[in-house]
Amino acid sequence: MKFQADPPSRPNVVSAVHADRIGVGSVIWRESLLLPWQGEARAWAQAGFDGLRVEDFEAIAALQPELVLLGTGSRQRFPKPALLRPLIERRIGIETMNTAAACRTYNVLLSEDRAVVAALLLDA
Repeated sequence: MKFQADPPSRPNVVSAVHADRIGVGSVIWRESLLLPWQGEARAWAQAGFDGLRVEDFEAIAALQPELVLLGTGSRQRFPKPALLRPLIERRIGIETMNTAAACRTYNVLLSEDRAVVAALLLDA
């Protein structure tokens, strides 16, 4: 009988969330990041919430997820609708919440094999 835990089947599981960092597996990110259900995590929206651009959302749309979870830091904030056009035009759903809630929701959807991307902003 085996007593040790199996490693997660997906490498992009969020393992820790703090205001200034996010753990993805054993890697600690100290910058905002884009976390897809498949492929590599990468830095994203380095200018923070107030510096969000249409290009930031075009990068998400290029991944072709069915749903995007936008984590806006320690509090929930909503981006200008014009910024979301790349997602809206492709009929990609988007949910906005604080970053900790986005991470928890992402892990649940990831465990259900959903095509989800978490766009996670850290507080400056």
